[in-house]
Amino acid sequence: MRFIGNIFEKLQQRPQRILFSDGKDPRVLQAARQFHLLRLGEPILLGDRARIKNLASELGVDLKGIRILNPEDSPDLDDYCRHFLEIRGSEEQPLEKIRELVVQPDYFGSMMVVKHRADGIVSGTSETSGSVLRPFFRIIQSAPDRRTASSCLVLELQDTRFGEDGVIFMGDCGVIPSPTMEQLAEIAVSSAQLAHHLIGIRPRVALLSYTSHGDERHEHVRRIQGATELARRKALEAGLEADFDGDLQVDAALIPEFAAIKLPDSRVAGRANILIFPELNSGNIASKMVRYAARANAYGQILLGLNRPAADVSRVANAHDILGVAAIVGVQAIGNAPSPAGQGAFQAVPGP
Repeated sequence: MRFIGNIFEKLQQRPQRILFSDGKDPRVLQAARQFHLLRLGEPILLGDRARIKNLASELGVDLKGIRILNPEDSPDLDDYCRHFLEIRGSEEQPLEKIRELVVQPDYFGSMMVVKHRADGIVSGTSETSGSVLRPFFRIIQSAPDRRTASSCLVLELQDTRFGEDGVIFMGDCGVIPSPTMEQLAEIAVSSAQLAHHLIGIRPRVALLSYTSHGDERHEHVRRIQGATELARRKALEAGLEADFDGDLQVDAALIPEFAAIKLPDSRVAGRANILIFPELNSGNIASKMVRYAARANAYGQILLGLNRPAADVSRVANAHDILGVAAIVGVQAIGNAPSPAGQGAFQAVPGP
């Protein structure tokens, strides 16, 4: 609770409006109530008002301070449909078809964020990642200086010897199946920026592999090493003070005794607080294995590279997980300077 407690404190100083796209989910309703009680900002639920009120009554959840919006009844729906036509260039589609799409919670919620009616969005409790990411990519789109959308999972371990006092940032565990060297570099820098923004640390980023400074004759090793060097340049251009090293094995990245044997001169080895995986399979598998084996608190997936703050939570997330993710999205929104949607085109392909 050290990490998330600090996040709560930051957000209490500058509360934000966070939208939950699945307002009919009991876990979301409970998380929204806690969001209000902790004075983190205004929670906004999307869904049928009567259904949500009945659910709240069954659960004994007080709806005071929680805003409920039904997309189908919204006076903004026509405006959102017109905006969707503008940003997607889909004038040939019948308006009825556009309405059927935009009225869906994730599309409607994305429009609210783009139109500054909410400061961030949390989704995913009842949908696959592909279903969640599609409207985010189509409507919120990329930040002006990003071409790669990715994700980051924040693990809070009981064992404070690992990462930054027990906190480890892991990317990408949810979006790009097989990132290129350029994409890996952007994932590394975006994850480092998130860590610095949330907890003010100096990022120490390990780009992981099955080798530690291995033979560059292998294509896989060359890709990781090239991404590491490119990440250093991108971080320098962005004015981000951070350390990057790769390729690194995960034991060399996290355990000082092993790092002293394998890479005694590295500024990252043995002290990494950010782990970048070479592809989605390893990232997704490893993050879930560590979470459940270590009984860690996990907050994610926090989406990176979007023009506005957003997150895709797991379908098995509990209310505490959802609350923590919403708070992180809120802190992301602090100081966020949105640009008009449509600034860039993603290289990302949604994962499973």
